[in-house]
Amino acid sequence: MPNDQLPSPEAADRKSFDLEERTARFGERAIVFAKSLPVDVVNSVLIGQLVRAATSVGANYCEADDAESKKDFRHKIGLCRKESRESKHWLRMIAAAEPSRRDEIRTLWQEAKELNLIFGAIGRSAEKSNNDSIRKA
Repeated sequence: MPNDQLPSPEAADRKSFDLEERTARFGERAIVFAKSLPVDVVNSVLIGQLVRAATSVGANYCEADDAESKKDFRHKIGLCRKESRESKHWLRMIAAAEPSRRDEIRTLWQEAKELNLIFGAIGRSAEKSNNDSIRKA
């Protein structure tokens, strides 16, 4: 789907297994959540950090999908894992700053955790594949 078109809810449901769609939706949900937070001296820093990390997960996944080499792919997947882990951190900090929003934060945190586990598994699989091909050579 071109970047200038938003998916319909039906299309998004059909593509629930699509990691590109899932990471994009995570970034979108993080943006909507961030926009709902009150802006003060603490939150403004946390909001910016969360939006950068959460939206970078999907951007880096798109880069990995278009990687120029296996090494580039592994690197980009590693960035996805780091950014999803960082998203968890910033969500935890926002929960400390906005305790009344913990339930909403927990849902986003859980998605960041799942993405982190997925990218960790992809990274390990890619590394194992690389090591296997090196041994065969």
